Amino acid sequence: MAKSFGAVKALTDASLHVGRGQVVALMGANGAGKSTFVKILTGALKPDRGHVLIQGKPARVGSPAQARASGLVPVYQEPSLIPDLDVADNLRLGDTPADDFQHWVAELGIEGLQLTDMIRDLPLATLRILDLARALASKPDVLLLDEMTAALPTDLVERVLRVVRAQADEGRGVIYISHRFTEISELCDSATVLRDGRTVGDLKIEDGVEEKVVELMLGTKLDLGSRDTGASKKARETTPRLEARNLAAAPRLQDVSFDLHPGEVLGVVALEGQGQDELFNVLSGFTKPTGGNLSVDGTEQSFSHPSDAIAAGLTFVPGDRAEALLSQRSVRENIALPFSARMRSWGPLKLRRERERVKLAVDRLQIDTRAQGEVQRLSGGNQQKVTIGRWLATGVETLLLFDPTRGIDVRTKRQIYPLVRELAEQGAAILYYTSELEEVPLACDRALVIFNGRVVDLINAADADEQTLMRAAYGLTEGANAEAVSAQ
Repeated sequence: MAKSFGAVKALTDASLHVGRGQVVALMGANGAGKSTFVKILTGALKPDRGHVLIQGKPARVGSPAQARASGLVPVYQEPSLIPDLDVADNLRLGDTPADDFQHWVAELGIEGLQLTDMIRDLPLATLRILDLARALASKPDVLLLDEMTAALPTDLVERVLRVVRAQADEGRGVIYISHRFTEISELCDSATVLRDGRTVGDLKIEDGVEEKVVELMLGTKLDLGSRDTGASKKARETTPRLEARNLAAAPRLQDVSFDLHPGEVLGVVALEGQGQDELFNVLSGFTKPTGGNLSVDGTEQSFSHPSDAIAAGLTFVPGDRAEALLSQRSVRENIALPFSARMRSWGPLKLRRERERVKLAVDRLQIDTRAQGEVQRLSGGNQQKVTIGRWLATGVETLLLFDPTRGIDVRTKRQIYPLVRELAEQGAAILYYTSELEEVPLACDRALVIFNGRVVDLINAADADEQTLMRAAYGLTEGANAEAVSAQ
């Protein structure tokens, strides 16, 4: 397969084979061509060169409808549901049987969903599950999953992996895109690796395959490394930038208290639906709390609108990159957006300073600027670097990061972790929710664990191994640490 977008060659020589009953991982760094490849297979894009064979015969996949008729059904990286319609209307648009859909929704662990629920009111993790349930209800021959678990907590991930493996055991083929090696090892039979739009290897899943995959993806060995957490205690000796006391918000946030200091990265860990969405919505001004108090730099605050939070110095970077970017504008315009937002009077723009700061951010993050015309043409990892890079260029006081590395490859993660630390070292206070537990000791100083809408533990990064975090996330360690947090 080959596909170009103007001067950008997304694919040059990509190929993939999936047998009946096989789960094949499609792997590569962001920008390697994975999502483009999937979109060609499912008719969303037409290749410049190449073809698709199903059971040895050429298949017509010139449109999504043709691909589905051929048995190729995708679940893309971003939800494909229409937010201003309810669940039932979205099912009708795709001609999806409601009974089969509801069966798979229950099988995948979502409870209490009503067909009359508006899509815009549902959390991102639920939308990902609904997309998968729609795909399964269509009884696909080949299921294509693009970062299916990237926005899901561990409990839902386990259900998804179990259901996908069962689909393969029934004779279906599965193409599985993920940056989580633990999932690849558990679920997949083999891995096809792309680099710079080319297939560079096909590997059986066995012990030690992670190292081989990384070498093929990047051409070099890669280590996420570790960091010195010695600055954490010193940061907490300062006056808190952000203080929350007994915050509550419908429907799930019950009682959350914490202090966030300048120079500190405070992680937030929670399973799906434990109140983390409501917490970030309250802090960013999208939702009014039903109880509790919030102070910024010692002054009590009450936010009625996101602009109130921004005025108080709180900046929100959502997990859905599309919400944070001007998709049809350039990299420079997206990074420079806060410059114009902070203008206090009429007069000439300081374009030279703006360009210099934008260039520093682009160089610092190694953002791919080949598609200068529109940021939507960048890979997911580069888009996320743009959302964070704007604050590197313009400065930030308090940064609310909601799953910032969702769907990002290990190379880009290795760039983002030091960037988060750099912003903290410059004096920013950062609240960092992550659905990937291994990120906590790499990016955070402490981790606040929320279960059933309440803080159940506060763990230092040095002690935040995955087992400890998971036990706390399931509410198995509630006690002294939670009481200490509430007493702050």
